[in-house]
Amino acid sequence: MTISISALATLRARHPEAIAEAAARRSRRPLLGAGGRLMIVAADHPARGALAVGGDPLAMANRADLLERLCTALSRPGVDGVLATADILEDLLLLGALDGKVVMGSMNRGGLAGARFELDDRFTGHRAEDLARLRFDAGKLLLRIDYTDPGSLTTLHATARAIDAMAALRLPVFVEPFISRRGEHGVRNDLGAAAVTRAIAIASGLAGTSAYTWLKLPVTDDPDDMAAVLETSTLPAVLLGGDVGEDQDGAYERWRKALRLPTVQGLVAGRSLLYPARGSVEDAVDTAVGLL
Repeated sequence: MTISISALATLRARHPEAIAEAAARRSRRPLLGAGGRLMIVAADHPARGALAVGGDPLAMANRADLLERLCTALSRPGVDGVLATADILEDLLLLGALDGKVVMGSMNRGGLAGARFELDDRFTGHRAEDLARLRFDAGKLLLRIDYTDPGSLTTLHATARAIDAMAALRLPVFVEPFISRRGEHGVRNDLGAAAVTRAIAIASGLAGTSAYTWLKLPVTDDPDDMAAVLETSTLPAVLLGGDVGEDQDGAYERWRKALRLPTVQGLVAGRSLLYPARGSVEDAVDTAVGLL
């Protein structure tokens, strides 16, 4: 698909109501399909100012290129849906690319990459009522906890209230928890087994109910630890793909092993599929789908 930025901008300028109209007529599907597994492509990075992929610091800045890659990924068999911020999801709505797909809105984008306030991660994206109004299917939020940064408490409190709001509307919310530390190279997430275990325990107990809470989790530094780590909670989980760098084969193998674990229901991957280190988007997406 060739994307015309000019056509999208003209439509947005002259007919902003077209977004709500497209959302109203979009055909929907259950969160989990007949196969009981979930394959979601993620593209919520730009709104946090995180545009880099590999060695290219602005890889995700070209919106036409990003939309073409997303449309390609969404067209592949076995891809269930997309996770993104409002601007990207609304572009995809106008392109007709979201019919029959799971649409997951990104909720907190205030903790900009590299900012002093990065861990005070305000909810500047979708609210629960926005997701309901647009007939989207789920929300996602990021919870990074640094025991030495007061901003994490603000994020923790806002996260609990966002989970409450989503549950009140019976909307699933995918919580991506990390124990994080700020160092000379910025905020880094601890992927050791003990830290991921602690993050899962904290996230699972947030809010007045966990009935609609899912977890979005990384594979630990040592993939063999994942079975014990995932015994921390009964909440359904999906794996976080992330930027895998040059070692695509190693990443796929880590995902394959973790996808066998009982609480893991699927995979959410973004840059590793949209901007693969080698091969095409089609090849990367089809390989990931095959792991399910």
